Amino acid sequence: MKIIILGAGQVGGSLAEHLASEANDITVVDTDSERLRDLGDRLDIRTVQGRGSLPTVLRQAGADDADMLVAVTNSDETNMVACQVAHTLFHTPTKIARVREAAYLTRSELFDNEAIPVDVLISPEQVVTNYIKRLIQHPGALQVIDFAEGKAQLVAVKAYYGGPLVGQQLRQLREHMPNVETRVAAIFRRDRPILPQGDTVIEADDEVFFIAAKANIRAVMSEMRRLDETYKRIVIAGGGQIGERLAEAIESRYQVKIIEMNPTRCRHLSDTLDSTVVLQGSASDRDLLLEENIADADLFLALTNDDEANIMSSLLAKRLGAKKVMTIINNPAYVDLIQGGDIDIAISPQLATIGTLLAHVRRGDIVSVHSLRRGAAEAIEAIAHGDAKSSKVIGKAIENIGLPPGTTIGAIIRDEEVIIAHDDTVIAAGDHVILFLVDKKHIRDVEKLFHVGLSFF
Repeated sequence: MKIIILGAGQVGGSLAEHLASEANDITVVDTDSERLRDLGDRLDIRTVQGRGSLPTVLRQAGADDADMLVAVTNSDETNMVACQVAHTLFHTPTKIARVREAAYLTRSELFDNEAIPVDVLISPEQVVTNYIKRLIQHPGALQVIDFAEGKAQLVAVKAYYGGPLVGQQLRQLREHMPNVETRVAAIFRRDRPILPQGDTVIEADDEVFFIAAKANIRAVMSEMRRLDETYKRIVIAGGGQIGERLAEAIESRYQVKIIEMNPTRCRHLSDTLDSTVVLQGSASDRDLLLEENIADADLFLALTNDDEANIMSSLLAKRLGAKKVMTIINNPAYVDLIQGGDIDIAISPQLATIGTLLAHVRRGDIVSVHSLRRGAAEAIEAIAHGDAKSSKVIGKAIENIGLPPGTTIGAIIRDEEVIIAHDDTVIAAGDHVILFLVDKKHIRDVEKLFHVGLSFF
């Protein structure tokens, strides 16, 4: 697939890295020559320096025969204009734009071929807000991913000493919970993936990924670890777009406080939010945190744009007694360094956004793609189309499907029913199939499995 990416920042660079490793023809456009040089040295891609909204620059990047334009520069307006130019002059089939400004996003009539021709809108702030919301709903989870509009969820937990299943074989999960259907999709032990078998023994500190119907998630979590209590008091550091959206989404169910430095922003938050308490000051101010009884906080969230400020305020909050700490980290190099120590969960905005982008880039009918463990593995939701003649999966039991190495099918969602996958489970037309890959080089093979043969049409 020939793809033009506008913007060589963290999202554009990460997307180029993901796609270049899958034999796509990638061109990255940016005004910053240094960023382009760095990407060009590391990846097998083309780079073009210039403003991505200019027709001459887009033509130089190969827009005449590009399959897709992904506009993820820091400017909403540049991204939207680039999509307009690509549509009008080059008839680019698929146009994806990152748009951050809520004033644009609330006007859906802006984005169609008669107005601004954007096929897919990506709002990183909304993606990250939803991601954090799911983590708040499942205390103790390291990652929570929705499939089939939330009917099934994939959850990562760290197995703790004393958990009912720790030290036991996976097949005993069914004995512990005879009425709950679940499947362990993968285990990461000391950063290495293990494909789970019935005789695999769960060890303390294993990162366990399991899939189950949404209603059964807490029951399965309780087998791996002592269940954390539901959060009540939440402190948010940073009243930017993510902080504001999150407070708005959760303030009706939790006691929420926001700490924000900017007085104008504080006034805006006070006017906009209903029950959230807005405090002006620095989240790294020890006296302020003590005054606001940080030791009583169930969760401290550092959501500013400054990685160092987020890390320092999180460490201070934890030292002063906050029970759980989650931190946004924009620099991917920091994420692995800090997660699991005093900081319980490090959230990478670009990895959360990349999953949304990848779902629209994949071939075959791929509904969603989620990056796991900071890109070490992927979970994919694909729809089985066609019939037994035209499809490589329909009408076949899972044990007879030629899955690529390191790939497992965790569950199938059929209408409203979540079916946990077993070797003899047969896939039907219209099924949403949840696959787990620990080796991303086989993604193309998974896509081919879900291609429909010509006999279907």
